Formats: sequence, C-alpha cells, structure tokens
Amino acid sequence: MKALILNERRTVSLVDHPKPEASAPTDVVVRVVQTGICGTDRSVLVGKFPAEPGVVMGHEAVGFVDAVGSAVTAHKPGDRVVINPTLYCGSCPSCLRGHWDFCANKAGTEVGLDLDGAFAEFIRLPERFVHTLPEGMDFDRAVGVEPLACALNNIEAGRLEAGETAVIVGGGPVGVVCAMAARHHGARVLLIEPDPYRQELCRKVFAQDGDGRVTVHTPDEAEPARRGDVVIDTVGSLLEQSLGYAAARGRVVIMGYNSKATATVRPLEILQRGLQIIGAGDYNSQLFPKAIELARWLPLERLVTHRFPLERHEEAFAALAASPGTPYSALKVVLVPE
Repeated sequence: MKALILNERRTVSLVDHPKPEASAPTDVVVRVVQTGICGTDRSVLVGKFPAEPGVVMGHEAVGFVDAVGSAVTAHKPGDRVVINPTLYCGSCPSCLRGHWDFCANKAGTEVGLDLDGAFAEFIRLPERFVHTLPEGMDFDRAVGVEPLACALNNIEAGRLEAGETAVIVGGGPVGVVCAMAARHHGARVLLIEPDPYRQELCRKVFAQDGDGRVTVHTPDEAEPARRGDVVIDTVGSLLEQSLGYAAARGRVVIMGYNSKATATVRPLEILQRGLQIIGAGDYNSQLFPKAIELARWLPLERLVTHRFPLERHEEAFAALAASPGTPYSALKVVLVPE
C-alpha cells in the first residue's frame, strides 16, 4: 500500500509499505477514506513534538472496515467507522482506576507517532478503538470527531458552564472545534487568532449560525473587560497571554502540544486573582462515544477547506505553514488515499 512515513530529517515521504493484516484475534483493518492533518502532525514536522522516524504518520481517520480478526464481534467488512487513536493497555494501575488517558504503557502505542498511523491506504487497530459511525453522518463531519473528543476533554477539565464566557486562544481547526463545543455548552465564546487568513475562515464558519455567540478577534482586540471564565490555550505555547485573558477566579486550560514551550508566571498574580492552571492531558477514551454523539449536532464539516491525495502531501502540509516561509492557506486539510 501507499503510506507517508516520517524521515530522520522531519519530512515525510510517500513509500510502498506492507499492508497491515488482521493477524491478532481482535484486530480490525480499516480502509482509510480520509485522514485529517492534526496540529500535532504539523508540530512534528516543525520540530515542536517528537515522533519515531520510520513511522506512518496520521491519526484522525475515517473509513470502511476491510478485514477483522477471528474474535471481532462489533464490526464487519464494509462498516463505516471512525478511529480512536488514543490507545491504552487496560491493565496498568492508571487504567485499572479508569484513567485510561494516563496509561503507563504508552510506548509504542501512539498512533502516527510511534505506531503506524493513517496517512496510508489501510490502518490496523484493536477492535475497541474502532467505532461505527451513525447512519447518515458523512465522512467530512466524522473526520472531526477525534478533534472534538480533544475539545470536550479540555472543556470538561475547565468545568465550563452555560452562561459563562470562554476564550479560545488559537483559531486553527481544534480552536474552532473548541469554540463549537463551548457554544453548544451554552457559553459565549471569544476566539482569538492573529493570522488574518485564518481569522476570515473562522468568521465564515460561524457567520452561518447568525446568533453572534462566537466572535473572532485579533489578540489586540481582546478587551481586558471581556475576560473569560475559562481560557483554553489550543496552541500550547501561550500560557502567559492566556492568563491575561482570564477573569478573576478564571480557569486556564493548557491544550496544545509543544515540547519546546516555556512560560514565566507570577505566583502572586495567580494567588490574588484566584486563577487555576489546568493540564487536561489526553482525552479518556470514555469520551469518544460522547464525541460521536455530539458530532450529530455540530457542523464539523465546515472545518474542511482543502483535500489532497497522498501524492500531493507537500502541498497539503505547506497549506498549514509546515514548510519554512509559507503562510497559512487552509483551515482543516485532509489527505485522501487514491
């Protein structure tokens, strides 16, 4: 099969790669229809997040079941499915306490980072990480389910309530999904994005709703009087700015993954303003079915602005400013095996 693998130089190459087989009883092999490029994928290529050279990248995948192992009962060939790439062992102390997102046996199970992922024609995963799509949900909406699970995890960690104000820092795809989910929770949402192109894309996404509960701002336009009860840093490197956007007794959630990010905070300010800084970690896989259900009501397909075949992967990543000197020219990009 064709697959995009990570090179030592932090670039990807399209190669012929062995097709995965349902070799274990619980294996499910999925024929990939499309895979979203995640901010984490971009972070790997620009040096902000680690991954194992030689791995097939990609994890936001939807497709059809191609083959199943002898013990699989929940799926059959031809089923339309979405992949949950946040694996867990189920037997370590954290998993036994239900904290699957803090599984102690993550090494070798990070889909698209150190376990072969979905920028390929086929992907193999254990049955419990493959979920049937609701009838009538198209693949463009379904490809947003995994980012939605991430958003729900951070919104729940921030304990966002109806009537509160949420400030979402970063207007990339996951920021937009966070804004959609926060709006669904009954919050007023300020989405902050410095890039003019992405600002316009974000405004188009929410202009279709017409209720004004999500507004898009530049960092300079974020007025101090309009601070958030919950602030979510979807970029992962803007903690200091995010604290400035928080209201008294606000909760600031660090969401974006950036292994090189550092921040300087003033403990006295946190104390006097009653602020909380929250790290939610990966989502617990118990959230994934909830994200599938919520996706019935959210127009996640609006995120998809570009699609490319695997052969045009350089253009796809360039649209997300993953190449030196290139600006953003897309919101959500999906790669399609052809």
